[in-house]
Amino acid sequence: MIYSNPLRGPSDVAGWVAEGPVQFGTHDDGGPGLSGDGTSALVLSGSLDAEEHGDHAHWTLWCPEEIPDHVRITWEFLPLEEPGLAMVFFAARGHRGEDLFSPSLAPRTGFYPQYHSGDLDALHISYFRHKYASERRFRTCNLRKSTGFQLVAQGADPLPPAEDADGFYRMEVIKDGPRVAFSIDGLPLFEWMDPSPEPLGGGYFGIRQMAPLKAAYRNLSISPL
Repeated sequence: MIYSNPLRGPSDVAGWVAEGPVQFGTHDDGGPGLSGDGTSALVLSGSLDAEEHGDHAHWTLWCPEEIPDHVRITWEFLPLEEPGLAMVFFAARGHRGEDLFSPSLAPRTGFYPQYHSGDLDALHISYFRHKYASERRFRTCNLRKSTGFQLVAQGADPLPPAEDADGFYRMEVIKDGPRVAFSIDGLPLFEWMDPSPEPLGGGYFGIRQMAPLKAAYRNLSISPL
């Protein structure tokens, strides 16, 4: 195991790096005689009104440990309140190889262009794209490569709306050199091979949401392939 975090509540991410107006809470998944398995989970949402603050109401939350290449990343996800969008970053570092938290990089506040067209290199998957009506009409999971906001792979999104969600869903990312694969509850959604001569390697993992989405997370695990 490279990194493991139960994500049972805000204390489990006390050392993570928040960029933007993220708000923390706890979700209790039932108990004896109730639906769910009785365990708690970390709830993440935005602290600013999305209508008033627009694209500056969104945020990113980084795991503080650098992750090597050739890994399997899994976590559990449950949408609680819509609309919104959920995303993860991985293999994130400075465009010239700097550490993600180097003071030489421009400050980041959760504003999306800072991540896809700034001074970072990263891969990111958006997998719960329920922010806009067009996304809800035809739901997809998108893989983009930055710097440059390049859409490099796409697959269908099987996740239901929050009102129909039936417990937590298991997300899995494989990052293996040029190969990236993504699945939900064991259902393969896309696989992509980076054709570039120098594909992104190791880097940092982060969670991102577009407000006003409220969602629960638990059982983050990063292991070698």
